[in-house]
Amino acid sequence: MKRKSSYFAVFSLLVSFAYCALVSEAQAKDVFIVHSYTLDNICGEPQHQGVLESLTEAGFVEGENLTVHKYAMKTKKVNNTPELIDKQAEIVLEKVKSVKPDVLVLLDDNAFRTVGLKLVDTDIDIVFCGMNGQPEDYDRKVKWMDSRAEPGHNITGVYEKLHFIDACRVQKKILPGLEKMLVVSDKSPTGKAVLKQVNKEIIESGSGLGIEFETRIASSWEEYTAILKQACADSSIGTIYPAATLLTDSKGKSRSTSEIIEWTVANCLKPGISINYSFARLGMLGGAGVDFIAMGRQAGEMVVLIMKGTSPGDIPVEEAERYALVFNLKRARKLGMEIPTDILMAADVVYK
Repeated sequence: MKRKSSYFAVFSLLVSFAYCALVSEAQAKDVFIVHSYTLDNICGEPQHQGVLESLTEAGFVEGENLTVHKYAMKTKKVNNTPELIDKQAEIVLEKVKSVKPDVLVLLDDNAFRTVGLKLVDTDIDIVFCGMNGQPEDYDRKVKWMDSRAEPGHNITGVYEKLHFIDACRVQKKILPGLEKMLVVSDKSPTGKAVLKQVNKEIIESGSGLGIEFETRIASSWEEYTAILKQACADSSIGTIYPAATLLTDSKGKSRSTSEIIEWTVANCLKPGISINYSFARLGMLGGAGVDFIAMGRQAGEMVVLIMKGTSPGDIPVEEAERYALVFNLKRARKLGMEIPTDILMAADVVYK
């Protein structure tokens, strides 16, 4: 009897292990995250991190029951012509066919525009994150969304709201005498989208901040540096909002966002508002900027819903909910500024 009991116990244990393995295999998921830029890009990397944080919190752990595939299109400095970007999109589309992910995550506009819009109404569930262009503008190109509240197709995601007016309000508290701000962008699709959103926020808010907004668009690296040098010598301009993300110099060399910000910090002694809170780490004064990790978490929560059975078409398109207050005290000291204590105490990150 003891021997039979032992055999039965071993048999039951093996059945249990086999069952658990089958359940684990059934629950295992594949997510494919496509970066418009490089994997370590100052905007894309924190979004990627946020997506994975939400997945982990929901019990989907990379290396256990989750496989994460990733690809960088490198459309900022390497593959930055229309032809090269389209070639990258073809590579991604082939990889999607091969991987057959449970959810395809597209970070930033180039990936959405060249990959996402080609997969509308396919069997691929898609979540975008960091979209700068207006969702409705993309919908006029390819019908992918019935409305933000009820997308209705196979795509949903998080629109990158800049919280520009919130950033201006914070800057006004730091600089009560602020009367004029310079917004500098570029001619790239992202630059144009940022300017459109800035103007939209100004109109919708009615402003009332007592700030005059001047907008300049740089078509080259040389033009950008000339605009900044002129602005920094202009005493009427109290602060700058650098929104250029891609510039090319006269020799054809591309300048990345990080390079643009680092040059700006080194050559312009004006308080600068950071679109991305990470810009403060590069030396900008900071203020209120998009929290890219939090935006990634929002997108990650959508991925979780889809993996648990919700259709993307039933998940509303959201705006990035959270901005972060980040300041660089070394920069403040160099500018001879003192940030009010109550604002510093409310900050998410302070670089000393």
